[in-house]
Amino acid sequence: MRDAASIKIHELIEIGYHERASDLFLKAGAPPMMRQHSIVKPLPGDFPVLTAADARAIISQVMSPKQIEKFENHMEMDLAFQVGDFCRVRANMYMQRTTWATVCRIIPLKIMTISDLGLPPVLGEVVKHRQGLILVTGPTGSGKTTTLAAMLDVINESRPCHIVTIEDPLEIAHPDKKAYVSQREVHIDTESFENSLRAVLREAPDVILVGEMRDVQTMNVALQAGETGHLVFSTVHTASAYETMDRIINMFPPHEKPFLCQRLAGSLRAIIAQKLVPRADGQGRVAANEILVCSPTVTKAIEDGQFSDLYQLMTEGEHWGMQTMNQSLLRYAKAGIITEQTAMQYAGIASELRQMLRR
Repeated sequence: MRDAASIKIHELIEIGYHERASDLFLKAGAPPMMRQHSIVKPLPGDFPVLTAADARAIISQVMSPKQIEKFENHMEMDLAFQVGDFCRVRANMYMQRTTWATVCRIIPLKIMTISDLGLPPVLGEVVKHRQGLILVTGPTGSGKTTTLAAMLDVINESRPCHIVTIEDPLEIAHPDKKAYVSQREVHIDTESFENSLRAVLREAPDVILVGEMRDVQTMNVALQAGETGHLVFSTVHTASAYETMDRIINMFPPHEKPFLCQRLAGSLRAIIAQKLVPRADGQGRVAANEILVCSPTVTKAIEDGQFSDLYQLMTEGEHWGMQTMNQSLLRYAKAGIITEQTAMQYAGIASELRQMLRR
C-alpha cells in the first residue's frame, strides 16, 4: 500500500492519462478515482483511502498561496495547469463534507484532427467562412472543447490570421502555425471575462473563440463580432439546434425577438450539437452530432422565427452536410459501432429513432 504522503498529483494525472481516463477524482474517504469510458473506477496502483489531510496536501500541490487563500474564502475554484509535455488539466477545487476535493479533466496536448475524432467532414468546411458565428453545443463532458480545438486547428494550419481565445480556464494550448494565436485566461491574463470581451475587438482579431455564451452581453459581443467581419466560435450547454436557438432568443426581452432573428440569420453559420456515446466494443466513446448548416432555406426560417422548421430542414439537408442526432445515431448503430439499445438511450426523439431502426 502506497504511503499517502508520497503521492503527487502530477503522478496521478500521468497514470490517468496513460489509462485514457477523462477525469481524475480526489476526496477524503476514498482512494484516487478516474473516469474511464464513462465509468468511474479506482485509479490503478496500490493507493490508500485518503484522509482529509491527505486530500488537502495533494490538491494544494498545484495551487499558489494566493489561490489557496482564495479557495478557502470562496470554497470553490477553477484553475488549469500543464503536466509534462503530454497534457493540460482543467481542475475544479471544491469543498465536500467540510474537506477538500477536486475533479481534474485530463486534456491531451496533442490536438486531434476532425478526421482523428471521426467527426463529419462538413466541420472542416464551415470553418472556411471568414465571418459569422459557429456554435458547438452539448452537456458538460460531451467533447465540445476537443471538437472546437480540431476546428480551430484547421484554421491555424491553413490561414495566416490572428486567432484570439478567451477562456475560463484555458484548456487546450494552440501553438502558432500559419496563424498567430493569442490565448487569454480569465483571472490570469485578464481581470474578468467582461473586460476581455470589451477589449477583444480592439486586438485586431480575425477569429475569436469565446469559451462559453454566458449571458446577453457575451451574446451581443459575439453577434457584433460576427457581423463586422470576424469568425466567432463559442459553446452553449444545450442538447440540440432548436434548444440552442430557443436559449439565445430567451436571453433577450420578447420585444427584441424580430430584430434578434434578423441578426442571427445574418451571422449564424452552423450549430453543432454533440453527445459522447459509448462504443459497442467498450473501447471508449464516439461523438454523435446534430448539425445545422445555415443554407439559404435555414437562414430564411431563422429570419422568420420559424425555429420549429429547423428539424425537418436538417433531416432533408444532407446535401449541405446537415443531419439530426437520430440520423447520426442510426449510422453508428447500423455500422455496429454502437448498439441499438445505446442509440435509443441517446436519441433526440426516441419514437422516431425506434421507427428508423425498425426500417
